[in-house]
Amino acid sequence: MKLTLAELQAARDLDLGTSSPITIRQSRIDGFANATDDHQWIHTDPERAKDGPYGGTIAHGYLILSLIPHMFLELVDLSDAGMVVNYGLDKLRFMAPVPTDTDIELRAKLVSGQKRLGGALCRVRCDVIAKTTGKRAVTAVILLLVLPPDTTLQGSSESSSDASQPSSP
Repeated sequence: MKLTLAELQAARDLDLGTSSPITIRQSRIDGFANATDDHQWIHTDPERAKDGPYGGTIAHGYLILSLIPHMFLELVDLSDAGMVVNYGLDKLRFMAPVPTDTDIELRAKLVSGQKRLGGALCRVRCDVIAKTTGKRAVTAVILLLVLPPDTTLQGSSESSSDASQPSSP
């Protein structure tokens, strides 16, 4: 779905659809474990995990969370944007495990948009579904700052007392 910055600024409760599935392989889990130094056996030891609570290894919750931007950008064409900045998360929950070799998909809804720094601050409801079970694995409202081309954020900072409003120079 193609969305302009003006459309993002005015958006309310817009269903963005469902992404293509991504298969969560053990090699991806192991790579994430190496990147984050989280080598807990439930994620990285298939032999030991066979006797664990899930009958095999499961993906790190933060691995599944980290795939949301990729799946989100499959759903929307932001061709008039210069950049998309991860701004934060609200209401993040890890709802169910994602066993190795499970396909996941993102179901996304643009809850709201508002004008911010010449672009749009978007609140996107994201549900990552484990297709084998049909259960939500991760649910969150992600905050994305979609900025026009030639925007510079160098030297700007957000106020720690009110992260929803840009600070004064």
